[in-house]
Amino acid sequence: MDYSRLRNGTDVRGIAVAGVLHEDVNLTEQAARDISRAFCLWLKRKLGKRRVRVAVGYDSRISAPVLLAGVQEGVTFGDDLVVTGLSSTPSMFMLLQDEPFFSARGGAIDGSVMITASHLPFNRNGLKFFTRRGGLEADDVKEILAVAGDEAALYVSGERGTVTTHYYMDKYSADLVQKVRAACGTEKPLSGKKILVDAGGGAGGFYAEKVLVPLGADIGGSQFLEPDGYFKGHIPNPENEAAMASVCAAVKREKADFGIIFDTDVDRAGAVDSAGEEINRNRLIALISAILLAERPGTIVTDSVTSDGLAQFIVSHGGRHHRFKRGYKNVINEAIRLNAAGEYTPLAIETSGHAALKENYFLDDGAYLITRLLIALAKVSEQGKKLTDLISDLKMPEEATELRFKFKDGCDFTAEGARIIGQLKIYAAEKDYITPAKENYEGVRLNFDTAHGAGWLLVRMSLHEPILPVNAESEKAGGVKEIIGGLYEFLKDFDCLDLSPAETFLKG
Repeated sequence: MDYSRLRNGTDVRGIAVAGVLHEDVNLTEQAARDISRAFCLWLKRKLGKRRVRVAVGYDSRISAPVLLAGVQEGVTFGDDLVVTGLSSTPSMFMLLQDEPFFSARGGAIDGSVMITASHLPFNRNGLKFFTRRGGLEADDVKEILAVAGDEAALYVSGERGTVTTHYYMDKYSADLVQKVRAACGTEKPLSGKKILVDAGGGAGGFYAEKVLVPLGADIGGSQFLEPDGYFKGHIPNPENEAAMASVCAAVKREKADFGIIFDTDVDRAGAVDSAGEEINRNRLIALISAILLAERPGTIVTDSVTSDGLAQFIVSHGGRHHRFKRGYKNVINEAIRLNAAGEYTPLAIETSGHAALKENYFLDDGAYLITRLLIALAKVSEQGKKLTDLISDLKMPEEATELRFKFKDGCDFTAEGARIIGQLKIYAAEKDYITPAKENYEGVRLNFDTAHGAGWLLVRMSLHEPILPVNAESEKAGGVKEIIGGLYEFLKDFDCLDLSPAETFLKG
């Protein structure tokens, strides 16, 4: 079997449920069996062990039972499996650090598998892998998938392994509760606060009952807490406009002090302030940056589409802003590299809501991020202030947009994308009103003077799709249209692109 087509960056992802037109199932029970077996062989080779103990958890997707059966068969062909049930992705890493918990329950865990496809539609699913050092890299997954396709190498004679069940989310939740209590010096620091959780039918519903209630919060008005693999309420995704509108409306309706929204597997989060306004993207980055930089100045690593106002905010709060490539593993690995080089870097964060803190193993954990915000909420409330007072000096752009241009079928999008970006650099160099960004690690980022848009433009290639994403921001009304209008005129010379997103935007 050729499983290489299932690799999606550092994850395995595919179609696990039939019934959607033109989307045939390719992530089957057999695929889960072979890939998890290959993971065990890879893990044993890395650890120098003859037998390993692997944990598996899953989010709320309807295909989880089928894939779990495949993982169980694959792992137990010669190794031992611990099933943790409905879990968050971050918990599947944290359990690898909790040797005392599992030593008392049969032995420490060597590696883990999370069955999830994050925010993707209900018919998709995937596998994510962890060792005690963190999530796997893309090359690791590529190697595992190559082994998974070699059945003769996978299934050699061996003693059948054991299967046990140990739910870990209670311990994970209790650790978060204890962190808040220790930081605030009281058992119920959220007493008197109404905090609303929107789990979108994913795995994040635990946070309301198991974290907020013990801390004294009123969780009335929380929505979509029960697991629902069809995501009937809305897509569990803080970046989704409808999902964010839903939780904002709920906060206003319930007059809550704070709102929380998680993605399906809880490695990402967004928030809502007491006015029902979203704390997302640049505002979320600014808020957690302000909290961390107040404790110790350092460098904040973000993805490439963050605003100039955010960069100014980080500097004004004693930090250095390091804008890097998109992709949560990219920003995390860059933060780890900077720390190793002696540059204190407490945070790696994407505008998507992936946030990884140095103090938490650089694990992108939405629940941990929110827990850090709630500690700050409790403390500022004692001073009669609001949480958003911490970012009152964040300069927001007047306008912002993201357009995604698809490459036409049959086009060599990798070559054409590189050609477009290269030609755009030459084009910009000929314009005295355009200045290239001083530091840029992805595509081309250009600054425009006041008379020609008063903002910036980023053009880059998508990490995984035949798409050319474009981000633009401006400090004046109408500025983004000026910038996109100029880009549109430039792009008309490239027949490989579908320019309808720009045409629709410019007509609006």
